[in-house]
Amino acid sequence: MFTGLVQAKTRITRITPEGSGCRIVLQRPVDTPECSFRDRVSLGASIAINGCCLTVVHYDERQWEFEAGSETLARTNLGQLHTGDEVNIETSLRLGDPLGGHWVTGHIDGLGTLVDRSNDGKWSTYRFEVPPALARQMASKGSVAVDGVSLTLVEVTSDQFTVALIPHTLEVTTLGSRNPGDSVNLETDVLAKYVERQLGLRTAIPAN
Repeated sequence: MFTGLVQAKTRITRITPEGSGCRIVLQRPVDTPECSFRDRVSLGASIAINGCCLTVVHYDERQWEFEAGSETLARTNLGQLHTGDEVNIETSLRLGDPLGGHWVTGHIDGLGTLVDRSNDGKWSTYRFEVPPALARQMASKGSVAVDGVSLTLVEVTSDQFTVALIPHTLEVTTLGSRNPGDSVNLETDVLAKYVERQLGLRTAIPAN
């Protein structure tokens, strides 16, 4: 489980094909006063990379290594990454950690496409195109994770949504370098999934 509060950006140092999947090697982020990665990363630990939960299969003082299968590569933007690209990093939530964003599972629901970026000084409003099935799980003022970043939805239509990004978010996450045409990982609010599921079951079951 994660919160959608990105702890660092780091770069991909190597991507190596392994069967139908690949091994993704990341440069170890620098510890900060807010987050000591030395205390939070171990073999088998769960790390969200652009919001996608992967397992640490090897680590040392210089780098972290992960394995991504064909399903992950096909359904997330991890399959579009190259050596040198930056990614968002968040370690898994621990008991007692502050929940400053919202509940994020690290299970990507689908891809969205940035269709418009409107800049106003250091602030930006992004408009994303999204599969209608995911748009049904979104509501204005609700939450969504975009490349692992917890954001508040502003406007939601049948196949698009907008978010307003503050200068801090643009600076400390990869969203600041996103341009129209770029694909992003999306995870809708887990509560919305359960609500939609229950409403669907109620409709499907005939009344006695």
